Amino acid sequence: MTVPRHSPVTEFAVDGDELLVGGKPLSRLAEQVGRTPFYAYDRAVLDRRVKQLRAALPAGIKLHYAVKANPMPALVNFMAQRVDGLDVASAGELRVALDAGVRPKDISFAGPGKSEHELRQSVAAGILLNVESMREIRLLAEISERVGLSARVAVRVNPDFELKSSGMKMGGGPKQFGIDAETVPEALDAIGKLGLAFEGFHIYSGSQNLRPEAICEAQTKGFELAVRLAAFAPSPVIGLNLGGGFGIPYFPGDRPLDIAPIGAHLAGLVDSATRQLPACEIVIELGRYLVGEAGIYVARVIDRKVSRGEVFLIIDGGLHHHLAASGNFGQVIRKNYPVAIGNRMKGSAREVASVVGPLCTPLDLLADRMDLAVAEPGDLVVVFQSGAYGLTASPLAFLSHPAPEEILV
Repeated sequence: MTVPRHSPVTEFAVDGDELLVGGKPLSRLAEQVGRTPFYAYDRAVLDRRVKQLRAALPAGIKLHYAVKANPMPALVNFMAQRVDGLDVASAGELRVALDAGVRPKDISFAGPGKSEHELRQSVAAGILLNVESMREIRLLAEISERVGLSARVAVRVNPDFELKSSGMKMGGGPKQFGIDAETVPEALDAIGKLGLAFEGFHIYSGSQNLRPEAICEAQTKGFELAVRLAAFAPSPVIGLNLGGGFGIPYFPGDRPLDIAPIGAHLAGLVDSATRQLPACEIVIELGRYLVGEAGIYVARVIDRKVSRGEVFLIIDGGLHHHLAASGNFGQVIRKNYPVAIGNRMKGSAREVASVVGPLCTPLDLLADRMDLAVAEPGDLVVVFQSGAYGLTASPLAFLSHPAPEEILV
């Protein structure tokens, strides 16, 4: 039998045989939290990622954090002090962003199904709305008149291209996201006639990409599309959000994204913008890339079973807490996230084991026959790459188990 290997984990240190998180041994951190399971996010890892990215990006690029990746208030507050703006996808996320003290001018809202209630809140708050339909444009005109404040808008464009090799394609072809590029001139005409405060474009074509050449190609096409559409705009373009798409390694064979060529390419786009869109700031919006590798999910082994020669470690958490690690959040073929026994990181005694949760479904599988240290009840299982799309992307109410804790360390 071929044993699935782990993707490399490079962001956390080990002291002796134990994982360090926030500079603390994992077992001590578990005592501090008070119970398992829990998510832990490491400030030092978050800070290091932002600094590495800043060093690679040209000075003219604005860096935004996409709150949907991880909306934990303490984490959002921490990130807000290190980026240039926040992007939200609901009224709930907007409240977290405003509570973090971010200026409304530096908050934007994207999503294909914004309610009238959310649109009213956003206009009143003074944030930027990425409009995605003619319905939103008409509603915003009515709301602006009622509130006495012109809605700040950018047009989210469904481009006529895709981000090649992306984990999720968010643009190109028929999509629920944005306004099709060929009908954007009509939307821009309506924005001008209705007196909305037009600012620019949002062009986001895909996510979770590990190929810098694909990201650069999409950025070039996005910029060129924005230049063409600017000819129909009611006022100069002052902002262009080119999305992100930057991926992180999850699975065996994944290689970390090389940021250097993307930074060099963006420098060229900034130069082009000074000539073709002279009033425009370019924004890169990232979520997973900023926080994904800074987080871990920790659960305790509550039972150890051997069934027909195979070892199963049963833990007190599972897919209801971490749907993505179970392979049920967009994976076509299930692959293992990096998993370890956090208090036996080196573990001289090894075995092939599967890590399963307490739920009454075979889908509750967080590690499928992986090389792990021999573990017993009481040991701590760690799922790495868990800082993005973990807790809030999971079916917490499934089978009515308690929700996990979250901690920023």
